[in-house]
Amino acid sequence: PALIMSDEAAAAEATKTKRTFRKFTYRGVELSALLDLTNDELMAMLKSRPRRRFKRGLRRKEMAFIKRLRKNKKAAPPGERPHFVLTHLRNMVIVPEMIGSIVGVYNGKVFNGIEIKPEMIGHFLGEFSPSYRAVRHGRPGAGATTSSRFIPLR
Repeated sequence: PALIMSDEAAAAEATKTKRTFRKFTYRGVELSALLDLTNDELMAMLKSRPRRRFKRGLRRKEMAFIKRLRKNKKAAPPGERPHFVLTHLRNMVIVPEMIGSIVGVYNGKVFNGIEIKPEMIGHFLGEFSPSYRAVRHGRPGAGATTSSRFIPLR
């Protein structure tokens, strides 16, 4: 009888081991409140470069991109990821409305799929799709020297 735990003891054990996740806040404002902010209130919270960008206005391409994100989010069944949206707009600022969407950002060669997370608010889409690969110096390449013929390419 001592080995069998009562229902109350099992429930107490389950609540003890349950992890608590910290709530995401952007500049002291919780995510649910961020989604309810007006454009002017959000602009006041952003850093200077994205704030200046919004002050100068969103162009037709940016508005069409946001409209497609909204449409795909609405069309997705509850609990599922929305269909991705491909874009060349690397200079688009990530706003709270985009959270949870999947965006294919062009890097000059391919579209890199990015899931927008709350931590990305205020950054540009291009920051998450690198357009170049880091140079690796000191390794022989194809046609470097005659001795490099015997070095397998990867």
